[in-house]
Amino acid sequence: MFRGSSAAKVDDKGRLKIPSAFKALLDAASVTQLYVTSIDGKSAQIWPLPAWEKLEKQLVQQAYMNDAVQKYLNLTSFYGQQLEIDSQSRVVLPQKLRDKGKLDAEVVVLGKLNYLEVWNENEFVNDTASTEMTVEDRKTVQGVLTNLMIG
Repeated sequence: MFRGSSAAKVDDKGRLKIPSAFKALLDAASVTQLYVTSIDGKSAQIWPLPAWEKLEKQLVQQAYMNDAVQKYLNLTSFYGQQLEIDSQSRVVLPQKLRDKGKLDAEVVVLGKLNYLEVWNENEFVNDTASTEMTVEDRKTVQGVLTNLMIG
């Protein structure tokens, strides 16, 4: 499980060095292949390939019957690339994502449980400042947590 955040940099060649705490989790699971994608181009999602393949297996049952799943697959395919972590713990972010998401210098890498999310640091700060959790959001999260604890 990926949790927490870490500051990082994307170099001139578009390579992101995966922060050591996250890399240790990938190493522990013997993961070297990743699927890098996005659903909006604002940020990059870095999925361990086994986790992405598990998600694909779950989606395949819905893919032809659900317009929202089709949109999700269109976006994740458009932005997506299967990549390998190099010997220096780096991964090259797809050019489309570097351009649209401004992933070209200082970034923040967030643990999102089963994948990592990479944002331009300034864009992330601006985005989160404009999207505070509402009372309704908190109630929804509390309901999810309560259901998880009961089940």
